[in-house]
Amino acid sequence: MKQAQIEIEVLGALSQLDAAEWDACACPEAADGGAPLDPFTTHRFLAALEDSGSVGRGTGWQPQYLTARRDGVLIACAPMYAKSHSQGEYIFDHNWAHAYEQAGGRYYPKLQIAAPFTPATGRRFLVKPEFEGLGQSALVQGAVQLAADNRVSSLHVTFCTEDEAQMGAEMGLMARVTQQFHWLNDGYRSFDDFLGALSSRKRKTIRKERAQALGFGGEIRAYHGSDLRPEHWDAFWTFYQDTGARKWGSPYLSRAFFDIAHDTMADDMVLILAERDGIPVAGALNFLGRETLYGRYWGCREHHPCLHFELCYYQAIEQAILRGLSRVEAGAQGEHKLARGYLPTQTHSLHWVGDPGFADAIARYLEAERGAIEEEIEILTDYGPFRKPHVEEQQ
Repeated sequence: MKQAQIEIEVLGALSQLDAAEWDACACPEAADGGAPLDPFTTHRFLAALEDSGSVGRGTGWQPQYLTARRDGVLIACAPMYAKSHSQGEYIFDHNWAHAYEQAGGRYYPKLQIAAPFTPATGRRFLVKPEFEGLGQSALVQGAVQLAADNRVSSLHVTFCTEDEAQMGAEMGLMARVTQQFHWLNDGYRSFDDFLGALSSRKRKTIRKERAQALGFGGEIRAYHGSDLRPEHWDAFWTFYQDTGARKWGSPYLSRAFFDIAHDTMADDMVLILAERDGIPVAGALNFLGRETLYGRYWGCREHHPCLHFELCYYQAIEQAILRGLSRVEAGAQGEHKLARGYLPTQTHSLHWVGDPGFADAIARYLEAERGAIEEEIEILTDYGPFRKPHVEEQQ
């Protein structure tokens, strides 16, 4: 009996694939009409990036969607991009690029399998159910072969799941461990219930910060689904531009992204706005997954004490408890999140480097880095705000 052949293809536009066909691999759990595990590899999110010009020509993120078909049926796919820089990735390799080019090599372009501009853990090798092993293997081998055939310096898979990291390592890719700060819902019924799990001092600090935040003189509201209105995005675009200009030099997302997302992703988003007399003065945009709330963007047109903490961290916790979600991922970096109930958590990536000598040097670096990250997570967790077991506190 002849074994079915796997056909690997690279597509330069998501419009070349049917949305339902892509999502059957990207989010099969959403076939029941519920939320995907995360929205960042869904056809609607990736299409919003592409259709808005946030990725594509002139951005340094050139789509190279990787697909695997068996007997003409799409069984696996991956959001892959040819990168001409290392911006918008959040698991950074700037030092690798500098070292490689100092040695006379050409680091860019490289290949990146990722959800652009999105430091959120999720599946990167998107496989239709019942084809997991076959589909993942085909995508990994296809991506590596593509990188080798085109003589690009490297291939990177960022913010993949821990299971994918283990699978990739078994197939010869180099695994990297980094860290973020995530809030975990330990069955809390309310924000006060969460506060009850903290030490007395941290509990008082958070209550003080929340009271200070309300000193801006208005109200804080959450908008989701049909509650979102076009004028909300006019305000948020102003906030996002200000933050983007200060952090990255220029915003990663175009204005059109928010208009498209309003039309196609309203149920995937929760926008928290601080409003005075009905006019937004600050905002934080979150995305919803089946089990997780993802904090993504923040900005303001007025600066008020602790308003950033309130909108980005405390309101996110409120929303997660309200919606019965198990965690909040509040984005990259930020040890200041620790005191606010967000604990250090491992994140994962995979890497392939074409030059054997350079690959060996990176492998040694990653081994040392892993030990340092694991030690740092252990120390930071011990310094977390939660009450220590068997320790009596003054109430």
